[in-house]
Amino acid sequence: MPEPVERRKSRIRKLTAAHVVIVIAFIGLLLGAYKASRNYRPQVRPLVNALSNGSSIFAPTTIFISLDGFRADFLYRNITPSLSAFVQAGTSPEYMTPSFPSVTFVNHNSLVTGLYPESHGIVGNSFWDPEFKEDFFYTDPARSMQPKWWTAEPIWVTAENQDVRTAIHMWPGSEAHIGTEPTFVDKYEGHELLKNKVDRILGLLDLPGPLDKDASLDRPRPQLIAAYVPDVDRDGHLYGPNSTEIRSTISSVDAMLGQLFSGLEQRNLTDIVNIVIVSDHGMATTSTSRLVQLDDIIDMSLIERTDGWPLYGLRPKNESDIEPLYNHLKQEATNMEGFDVYLKDRDMPERYHFSHNDRIAPLWVIPWTGWAIVVKEEFNVEEAKKTGQVYHPIGVHGYDHEHPLMRAIFVARGPAFPHTPGSKLEPFQNIEVYNLVCDSIGVVPNPNNGTLRLPLKPIGLHGSMPPKNLPEDMPEDSSNSIAMSTETTIGALSSTQASRPTIATTDAAAPTRPVIHDDVSQEDEDNNGKDTNLWWDWVKGKLDGAKDWATGVYDKVSDKISGAASNSGGGDK
Repeated sequence: MPEPVERRKSRIRKLTAAHVVIVIAFIGLLLGAYKASRNYRPQVRPLVNALSNGSSIFAPTTIFISLDGFRADFLYRNITPSLSAFVQAGTSPEYMTPSFPSVTFVNHNSLVTGLYPESHGIVGNSFWDPEFKEDFFYTDPARSMQPKWWTAEPIWVTAENQDVRTAIHMWPGSEAHIGTEPTFVDKYEGHELLKNKVDRILGLLDLPGPLDKDASLDRPRPQLIAAYVPDVDRDGHLYGPNSTEIRSTISSVDAMLGQLFSGLEQRNLTDIVNIVIVSDHGMATTSTSRLVQLDDIIDMSLIERTDGWPLYGLRPKNESDIEPLYNHLKQEATNMEGFDVYLKDRDMPERYHFSHNDRIAPLWVIPWTGWAIVVKEEFNVEEAKKTGQVYHPIGVHGYDHEHPLMRAIFVARGPAFPHTPGSKLEPFQNIEVYNLVCDSIGVVPNPNNGTLRLPLKPIGLHGSMPPKNLPEDMPEDSSNSIAMSTETTIGALSSTQASRPTIATTDAAAPTRPVIHDDVSQEDEDNNGKDTNLWWDWVKGKLDGAKDWATGVYDKVSDKISGAASNSGGGDK
């Protein structure tokens, strides 16, 4: 008996639906495989220019260390034997110029992206984003470590995307989850012992290489190790760049480098691994006699918010007030010392590269080097002079990036820098560093503002005597040495503590720097940087699962169709 038309149509619809489900599942599987393949990291990258230390094969490897706040002329105080010897063994300019403004987060991002701040978007340690309608505060990791703020690709993402493993130790911004994660990430801990940094770096180098019998996909030896050292900056703010305390801190950091160099020598890695040592900016001495009381000059009730510090970016409540405020401040700047005034889109110096970003405020009051701008709720200048209060922080940066007191360092040694020991380079800006470090580990840099590439071209050799015309620091208040224990102090003690000073009265010997981030837990350390599984294993597992699922769906549909047909046939008989 012929199958009824309606029953046949129903069976066809059910079979069609089953096939559609299977096709959709297969398309989804292919899409998942494609996405997984984009994050795929092969177990072993082909080794190019590899070197052996006698016990392991090393792909091109670079240790990249930032000494926050290490001013270039600190090298000539006869307290840095390890770093001075490193200069004579490597290649370096007399100084490296930071980017403007010369503050920590701005310059650490320029170092790892090769971009001016107006291009990479981190335009200050604090700023307002008119699109997000939110403030960026670097002292608030819950806010500042959101990926949306970080629009440029840092070197660890560049490297990881090219299958070069990286380890990032406390570098500002490295916890923001910017694209592909570093294989290892250490959270910021402001009071970490210097010895622990050495142990961490050497421990990473001791991991098995890709050709070693104990090679690990989950914990591979990184080819780029970037480490951040905050100590000189912290104590430079707290005690000033000419204090006895900062000399001790500089000596301690130099001893740390000596321990690292010794550890490399013990492992026969001195000529195998590149070392690049930089700083982000210098430091200048402040004084109560070099303060500008901003609220004595303009009506602060007209200002909706201020950006940055020690320079002030002003965002008036009404856009129509920008021009009158600018004209008034410009006139005041001709009548008094201590500051310059610029409009972002009119007369901002071109060399600052600080105009083409909406995060940059429209009107800026920029202090001269060694000066500071304050408002009365933070520090009352007139009262301070009457009572003998001393302004803190004693050391400040953030000024004109080309001022001699803001100069940073760059020193490099290793197989990627095959120059005559003690080679001297022309000074350059820190936007050049990204390209150089990329070249040293064999990765292709993203487009950026830098132009230098390896090999570098020395202009001669460093002499045995310090350079001529070393910068003279600004005079400090005579009572600075006792003020830390007796006077009202300003709480912004470092470029990684606060974006604007706040008054805090203390009887302690010195204000302490708060810990910004939590310590790295053992669980975090165990899970840091684990690779994703090989994509084919992932796809194979998904294929097997999809096969079982599709078979089950097909069997269920077939059973229902067969059952329906049997029931229909029995009724017709």
